[in-house]
Amino acid sequence: MRVFLTQGLEGARQAKGLAVIIDVFRAFTTACFVHAAGGEILAVAAEDQARALAGTLPGSLLMGERDCVPLPGFDFGNSPALVEGRDLSGRTVVFTTSAGTQGLAAASGAEEIVTGSFVNARAVVEHIRARDPETVTLVALGESGLWPSPEDSMCAIYLKNELEGFPNSFETLARYLRDVPSAAKFHAPDKDYAPARDLDLCLDLDRFGFVLAAVPGPGGSLLLQPRTPGAPA
Repeated sequence: MRVFLTQGLEGARQAKGLAVIIDVFRAFTTACFVHAAGGEILAVAAEDQARALAGTLPGSLLMGERDCVPLPGFDFGNSPALVEGRDLSGRTVVFTTSAGTQGLAAASGAEEIVTGSFVNARAVVEHIRARDPETVTLVALGESGLWPSPEDSMCAIYLKNELEGFPNSFETLARYLRDVPSAAKFHAPDKDYAPARDLDLCLDLDRFGFVLAAVPGPGGSLLLQPRTPGAPA
């Protein structure tokens, strides 16, 4: 198994083999909470695509943001804290974000695509080990898929270390990540779209025991399909 690290949307476009598209703050943390709440997630890159798709799915919910700010008329922004404790059983959630869902769409050259975050890091590692692919690409999306961000880069390194048997200290990472520039929004009282609780949830290591695999969905979307590590594709 060869494990490669790439950055941003360009790195997603270059991804080969089994690609892990990483967005810690907050898309793929939020997605795990949506699944845990019972929702089915359809990820799309474009806002107009999300609105059009939701219009064909009675009872569906719109979730998403641009530059961290919830999109007008959407039911949810991109926040795990706003999903935590809700019951979304039987609801379809159409999801679009500035980085995460863009990265999924960009990784079309990969043989398999899964999302990556700290909340299901162990499940991602176990899934990769069970698949035992020749090539793994860990894509740290960063800010809007354009600029590196510490949380995504460190999550990629954390996963690589776990896969290759090198030591990790998540406690050290978590302390550092609480004060990086990309976490500043969680400490700002005027940023109600980024609750302080989000930061705690994004750093809740191994909370969930499933991976979310991106497979073709309706209307050009990608269905984020939950899988138990080791289950058949």
